[in-house]
Amino acid sequence: MPIPEQFIDELVSRSDIADVVGEYVHLTPKGGNLWGLCPFHTEKTPSFSVSRDKQIYHCFGCGKGGGAISFIMEMEHLSFPDAVRHLAKRVGMEVPETGGSEEGRKKYRRSQEANREAARFYYSYLGSPGGTAVREYIAQRRISPKFATRFGLGAAPGEWDELTKALTAKGFSKMELIDAGLAVAGKNGGIYDKFRSRLMLPVIDVRGDVVGFTSRILPGLEGAKYLNSPDTVCFKKSQLIYALNFAKSTKRPNLVLVEGNIDVITLHQAGFDNVVATMGTALTSDHARILSRYTKELVLCYDNDEAGKKSTDRVLGILKNADLTVRVLQLPNAFGEDGKPMKQDPDDFVKKFGPAAFEKCLNGSAGQNDYKLDSLLQKADLTTDEGKMAFLRAAVETVGRLQSPIEREIYGNKAAQAAGITGGAFAQEVERWRKGQVRQERKKEERRDLTPAVSRQPKSRQLRYENIRSGLAEEGVLRLVLLDPALFPLAKIEPEQFSSPLLGRAFRLLRDRHDRELSVQLPALAGEFTSEEMSHLVEAASQPESLAHGARAMTDYIKTIGDEARLRQAPKSADALLELRQRQREKKTMEDGQ
Repeated sequence: MPIPEQFIDELVSRSDIADVVGEYVHLTPKGGNLWGLCPFHTEKTPSFSVSRDKQIYHCFGCGKGGGAISFIMEMEHLSFPDAVRHLAKRVGMEVPETGGSEEGRKKYRRSQEANREAARFYYSYLGSPGGTAVREYIAQRRISPKFATRFGLGAAPGEWDELTKALTAKGFSKMELIDAGLAVAGKNGGIYDKFRSRLMLPVIDVRGDVVGFTSRILPGLEGAKYLNSPDTVCFKKSQLIYALNFAKSTKRPNLVLVEGNIDVITLHQAGFDNVVATMGTALTSDHARILSRYTKELVLCYDNDEAGKKSTDRVLGILKNADLTVRVLQLPNAFGEDGKPMKQDPDDFVKKFGPAAFEKCLNGSAGQNDYKLDSLLQKADLTTDEGKMAFLRAAVETVGRLQSPIEREIYGNKAAQAAGITGGAFAQEVERWRKGQVRQERKKEERRDLTPAVSRQPKSRQLRYENIRSGLAEEGVLRLVLLDPALFPLAKIEPEQFSSPLLGRAFRLLRDRHDRELSVQLPALAGEFTSEEMSHLVEAASQPESLAHGARAMTDYIKTIGDEARLRQAPKSADALLELRQRQREKKTMEDGQ
C-alpha cells in the first residue's frame, strides 16, 4: 500500500520549505520571498525563490520547482518514499511502512552491504600471497602502508570468480552482485568477477559508505588501464568525488581538484588532505554544485601536458558561474635527458620535488583570469602584426566577459601591456565588444517579446500546450484554487475538458483532495508527478494572480476552457476550419520564435 495521504499532509505541514531549503542554500529575504543561489545549476546572481506562503521553491533560471519533498528528492537524489523518510526522520515522525517501496530500499541496502564486504575481501586478499604483485606495485608507487590502509587499498584476484564465490557464501545472490556492479553475467547463466588482477580503490561517499570501486590494472597486463564500477543504485559517477569524505574535514582554505586517484593518495600522504578527484570522468555541473557546498575556493591542478590544459579550459567553462573562486595551479615543465618537455602530473611532481615545492606552487596558483590570459599569450606570436591582432581579438573577448569593471581594467591593462598598446585603446575595444553583445541580447529579447506566449510553454517538449489560449486559462484555474480552495465550487468544469493532460490531471487530483478534506497544496502531490511536471506546475502557480476579483476570473477562465474544448470537438465547418488554420499559423509562429 502507498504512504497514506494524511501522513504526507502532516509531514508537509511540519516541514517548512524555508527551513528545509535553508539547510542547503543561504537564503535572504527580498520582496516577500526568500532568495538564494540555485543549488541545481551554477549561477552568481540569485534566481532561486522560496515562498513561505505557498510552501514552494522556484528557480527562474533553470525552471526547477516543487515543495519540501520534491526538493529533497532533487538534492539527495532520492525516490519519493525515501525522500519522505528523510524528511520524516528530520521532524521526528515515523513513516508507516509500505510494501511498494521495500524492494527498492532493500536493493540499495544490499548493494551497499555487498560493496562493503567486497572492500573487506580485496583488503584481505592484498595481504595474502595472491596479493604480492599488487603490494609490489603499491610500493613502486611509493604509497606507504599507512595510507594504503587509510584509503582501503586492496587487490582483486586474477581468477574469474574468487570474489563472487566469497560473497555468495555470505548469502548474496548472483543478481545482488550484478546489481552492486561487482559481477557480470556470463553467457551460460553464471556470473564472474567485474574486477580481476587489479589494484582496488574503494570509493567512499561523504557519509562513509563504500558505494563502488575504481581500479588500476597491473603493469604488463592487458585491459583497460582504469576501470570503475558501473552506475548502480548507489554509485553515480557524475555525483561522486573521490576522497571528499576526507577532504571535507580539511583545515586548509580550499580544495584541490586533480585528475587521478593515485594523485589524490600521493598528495594526501604528502600532507595535502584537501585533494580530491572526479571518478575517471569529466567534471560535471553536478560535481561543481557538490564542491561548492564544501569550499569557497577550488584549485585546479591537472597534468601539464596539452590534454591537461584542454581539460583545464573545459572545466573553467563549467565553473564560470559556480559559487566558487577558481584558481589554476600549473605545474612547471619537466625536461627529459633529450631536453624535451615531459608530461608531469601531481604524483610525479611531489615525489620528485617534495611537499614544500608543491606548497609553493599551490600558494602561487593563478586566478582563472590570469590563467586565461597566460594561455592566450603562450599560443600567440607577438612578433608579427597578425599575431598581435589575433591575440588582441581573443583577449578583448576574454576581458569583455568579465562582469566587474575593476577586473576589466586590471586584466585589460595586462593584455594591452603584453601586446604593446595603450590601456585606453584596449578598453575602447572591450566596450565596443560588450555593446555588440548587448545589441545581440536585445534582438533576442525583441524576438521573444513578439511571441510572449512562447515563454509560458512548458520547457519540456513532451508537456507543450497544443492550445496555448486554453492552456493559460487552465493555469489560471489551478492558481485560483491553490490560492483559495473555497473557489472550487465555481470551477464547474471536468478535467477531460482541459487541453493539457498535465494540468487536467493536477486539477483532478486537487479537486479530489478538496472533496476529501485533504490539503490542497502542490507540495502534497510530489509523489504524483515527475520532476519536470512538478517544476512546470510550480512555475504556473508562481505567475501573478489576484484574488480581488477571484470569482470573476474563475468564470472567465472556465468560459475560455469550455469554448476551446467545444471548438476541438465541433464538426469542422468552414468557419471552424478557418479558425483552425489561424491557430496553426499562430502555433508555427511560436515554434519559429523559439
